[in-house]
Amino acid sequence: MKITLKDGTCKEYDKAMSVYEIANDISEGLARAACAGEVDGKVVDLRIVLEQDCNLNILTARDAEGLRTIRHTASHVLAEAVKRLFPNAKCAIGPAIDEGFYYDFDAEPFSREDLDNLEAEMKKIIKEGHELKKFTMPRDEAIAFMKEKNEPYKVELIEDLPEGSEISFYDQEGFVDLCAGPHLMRTKGIKAFKLTSSSMAYWRGDSEKARLQRIYGTAFNTKDELNEYLQKLEEARSRDHNKLGREMELFTTVDVIGQGLPLLLPKGTKMVMKLQRWIEDLEDKEWGYVRTKTPLMAKSDLYKISGHWDHYQDGMFILGDEAVDKEVFALRPMTCPFQYYVYKNTQKSYRDLPYRMGETSTLFRNEDSGEMHGLTRVRQFTISEGHNVIRPDQAEEELENCLHLAIHVLTTLGLQNDVTYRLSKWDANNKKKYLGDEAYWENTQAALRRILVEEGLPFTEADGEAAFYGPKIDIQAKNVYGKEDTMITIQLDCAIAENFDMYYIDQNGDKIRPYIIHRTSLGCYERTLAWLIEKYAGKFPTWLCPEPVRILPISEKYADYAEKVRKELAANGVDVTIDTRSEKIGFKIREARMDRLPYMLVVGENEEKDGTVSVRSRFAGDEGVKALDSFIDQICKEIRTKEIRKEEEQ
Repeated sequence: MKITLKDGTCKEYDKAMSVYEIANDISEGLARAACAGEVDGKVVDLRIVLEQDCNLNILTARDAEGLRTIRHTASHVLAEAVKRLFPNAKCAIGPAIDEGFYYDFDAEPFSREDLDNLEAEMKKIIKEGHELKKFTMPRDEAIAFMKEKNEPYKVELIEDLPEGSEISFYDQEGFVDLCAGPHLMRTKGIKAFKLTSSSMAYWRGDSEKARLQRIYGTAFNTKDELNEYLQKLEEARSRDHNKLGREMELFTTVDVIGQGLPLLLPKGTKMVMKLQRWIEDLEDKEWGYVRTKTPLMAKSDLYKISGHWDHYQDGMFILGDEAVDKEVFALRPMTCPFQYYVYKNTQKSYRDLPYRMGETSTLFRNEDSGEMHGLTRVRQFTISEGHNVIRPDQAEEELENCLHLAIHVLTTLGLQNDVTYRLSKWDANNKKKYLGDEAYWENTQAALRRILVEEGLPFTEADGEAAFYGPKIDIQAKNVYGKEDTMITIQLDCAIAENFDMYYIDQNGDKIRPYIIHRTSLGCYERTLAWLIEKYAGKFPTWLCPEPVRILPISEKYADYAEKVRKELAANGVDVTIDTRSEKIGFKIREARMDRLPYMLVVGENEEKDGTVSVRSRFAGDEGVKALDSFIDQICKEIRTKEIRKEEEQ
């Protein structure tokens, strides 16, 4: 048997050998560091026995999959600790994830004290150095085995596997868990770990199923790596929009109003208003859009024509019951079918296309309660939605324009380097979910792929993420904890016009079905606000700040001059306030800094006499005394150009 290693060298053996035995043969040090193996590109357990020629890479904690194996083993150690301290808890699933691991339990909620006690128990288990032994059972025996252990969630998982399957388990010297692996050889291989939080989770992500308790943790190969991660996690928490946005009084939530229905407070409303006005002017004045305003609800008849009633009904808020009511309505989850009737209001010729319709749309989607978070996933939201009706020969150019507009928006907001691109495709194994045949999907997906390639944008491809009517270019971003969300989307739809009898008159006088591009330029305003809070840690670019300037009079004697300065700034379109409190100027300056304001204008006797302001900024500290007109010119230019001014070392 010839084993080709990563560096190209070959090892020959006259008998079958496990991956671990080969690692040990190469060196004892490598065997001690080994976490898993990679055989012909596939990650495998160290216990796997090799019997024929292959390529082998021994994975350690320096490899992503090696570290993932450490974390997977840590999740099993957590499960054993929970069963020791909470014997009545039932185990569900416990995978490794990008930032660590989690395990779901049917148990009472876990407190921080519980997590600390579980950490202590995990350290005992690790110190005991349990060997993890893999074994298998036929499916029927495995079901009986887990029923005997009173683990109903494991039983359900096994029952979902095909009959005749061989089911694998790992035994940690008494604690046995259902798992395909891979795992470390012993628990002592876990060098540094931390349980970070706990939360509620639904079994299999289904809100109709059991509510479980999820414990999150992470693990690294060294304590230094763990401490570095925990420091980053603390920084992430300080930027978490759900925490920081409330502290800055940008938004709040109220139980009696409902989950996923945030209230934007005056400061948050001001920011969204600035974004909305910018996007509407940008689309209408520079990119050729017409603006529409359509209803927030419609009869079920509309959604049946569009296909949403069949393909998206679970995600809609429905008003009424078809079995009882003459008319049933639904709050709109998207604007497209409404705008189609704007297009159809007058007959269009080939010369009228592309016909670009933009709308600041309030939408409603019935998200699962377990999925909602702050401003990033809500049940009512507002989006910069648009639908471009085009001739087939205009598809490539118009798709490029939509992508260029999205990139321009991202660049202006300083977010262009924080995104990734994804081609979202249909699921060829579940064709009933979609309109169109295989040729339709291959052609439309190829068109979007070509655009991304020609633009030189690196992208991934994801099956099953398309809309039911067409594939998408999704622009993705991660929050401070690494969770990815779609921020902007561009969708090509060559099918839905048929449903609505949409057409244009071509050069020959014939009726032709148009294509439709469903797109956003900014995406969801609430989600974008959350993104901006976390990106800038609340220190927003001046043009976006709800309060870019605060005037700080040294005493009440200068209140009249402070008001004069305010009026001059306001007349030039600058949002400005005055701190009229009878506090010392040092206190006012410190509070303004804590509020992350771009500019503070101190005014007193000299400033009033000379018509000046003493400028302090978040960017450069004390910028000195400036003529009021000069400062107004400076800040108006900064706002007009949407400059993102960098903070200097102070």
